[in-house]
Amino acid sequence: MNLLQQVSTICSQALQDAFPEIKDTHAQFVEVSQSTQPQFGHYQCNSAMKLAKVLQKPPRVIANEIVAKLQSPFISKIEIAGPGFINITLDEKFLEKSSNQILNDPRLGVNRTTPAQNIIIDFSSPNTAKEMHVGHLRSTIIGDCLARVLEFQGNNVLRLNHIGDWGTAFGMLIAFLKRNHPNVLTGEENTDLTHLVGWYKESKALFDNDPAFKLTSQQEVVKLQSGDAEAKKAWEIICEISRKAYQEIYDLLNIKLQERGESFYNPQLAGIVAELEAKGLVEISDGAKCIFLEGFKNREGDALPLMVQKSDGGFNYDTTDMAAIKQRVQEEKGDRLIYVTDAGQATHFDMIFKAAEKAGYVDPSKVKTEHVPFGLVLGEDGKKFKTRSGTTERLMDLLDNAIIEAEKILREKNPGLSEEEIKHIAHVLGISAVKYADLSCHRTSNYVFSYERMLRFDGNTAAFLMYSYVRAEGIKRRTGANIDELKRAATITLTHPSEVTLALHLLRFEETLDSVSADLLPNRLCDYLYGLAENFNAFFRDCRVEGTPEEKSRLLLCELFATTMKLGLDLLGVETVEKM
Repeated sequence: MNLLQQVSTICSQALQDAFPEIKDTHAQFVEVSQSTQPQFGHYQCNSAMKLAKVLQKPPRVIANEIVAKLQSPFISKIEIAGPGFINITLDEKFLEKSSNQILNDPRLGVNRTTPAQNIIIDFSSPNTAKEMHVGHLRSTIIGDCLARVLEFQGNNVLRLNHIGDWGTAFGMLIAFLKRNHPNVLTGEENTDLTHLVGWYKESKALFDNDPAFKLTSQQEVVKLQSGDAEAKKAWEIICEISRKAYQEIYDLLNIKLQERGESFYNPQLAGIVAELEAKGLVEISDGAKCIFLEGFKNREGDALPLMVQKSDGGFNYDTTDMAAIKQRVQEEKGDRLIYVTDAGQATHFDMIFKAAEKAGYVDPSKVKTEHVPFGLVLGEDGKKFKTRSGTTERLMDLLDNAIIEAEKILREKNPGLSEEEIKHIAHVLGISAVKYADLSCHRTSNYVFSYERMLRFDGNTAAFLMYSYVRAEGIKRRTGANIDELKRAATITLTHPSEVTLALHLLRFEETLDSVSADLLPNRLCDYLYGLAENFNAFFRDCRVEGTPEEKSRLLLCELFATTMKLGLDLLGVETVEKM
């Protein structure tokens, strides 16, 4: 149970004891949050305001009655402020004891989810034969961060990469390659994704302007969908070329995914449509088979269809996503399904979730379905991020440039580093800066991409957090202390206000992870770590460590800080270094 939950439990009991007449409904009136300012204590209970209308009493009178019943050995002070806010300050000895407990716990006091949930996260999802670009950055790193947090909490997480690897585009590309580069399709000629992307563009131009080529492409699609061996081999070669290029990026970002593209669900699509028809959910609209759901309309105010089969008999994203959600519930036994895509797909997933409920694929009382939308990455001009030439930025170029910019800064700031150290730290810092700059923003907001801003050593940046970690590690190294022995021989004691503030923040780690996993907002972990770094720097300023009577205790506090910061950054997918 995290700190917030512990305080909430005490307040809940006080409400029941003070007002037995609301005992059965008291839970809806319990409102506890972290205090926003130190002068307001550590936590604030706002239940009195919520109860005023129900009990027909002034909030301050209600607050006094709650406080009269609010008792706990780990609370040192309770004050009523304003109209009825109850400010709660935790006992320093309790903070000391709790700090020592998590210091010796490899999980830092974070309990495992019981029972563990089966969670499926659908993220990244590039399209075969196309370059990954800056638009894929957010889905990839947001999805990875959420997976890391949910895995650490003890859940069974399936990380799925829903690759776009099926459809008309492959007929076009196979037809083009057969005509112009047949050796690629036999495996006799090696190529890469850059060439494949160029050939795809050429094939698309032919498809749009050459009726004979269009017919050939459509015939290749039919062959592929019917399982023709030659077509399938050609398709596999195209997919493998793309897969190799994507994996380079995933390796650079340290992202682990299980590929399960649209093709995985293709054999199930006809059966899905037949099943939906048998359940009476399908209507014919202009020759297409559609599901119409209450509350979904287009801009003209007409009913918006979820099209599960086109008028030409083909299938589309709607069909595939219906098959995917059924498979993820019935075969994977998913308890929580999370889809990380751009905000523009919000309506699509709202409709998929609702249709899946109507079809009986999802029981909302047992399975939670969530779309995790995110905003755009903008350039310095405030417009959608592009290269100087006006094209969409390749993700690999963006990451390479971040490493180059980090190297420039390191050479200026610390010329004493060896060449090997500069290369290693620049790699870590460049990639970490890109990840953290993205994750530290509320995911539904757009943000401006700036190498200069994200690589700063001050403010809410990866560099600032990493520097704080390096500072703590440096203190431990300079003393030459054996931290493992110190843990056995000494304990943390809190004698200075800056130590108390730092310890309280450290004890809120589990609370933060619970918040991230509940609302799927990585920026809350970033905010926590930024606050942690600031509190550590205040401690560093106010509390000398080396050569003081408090050295052992403060070294242990440094160790707890460094361990928490390293784990927190790891859950963001951000690597740390030992010197900068």
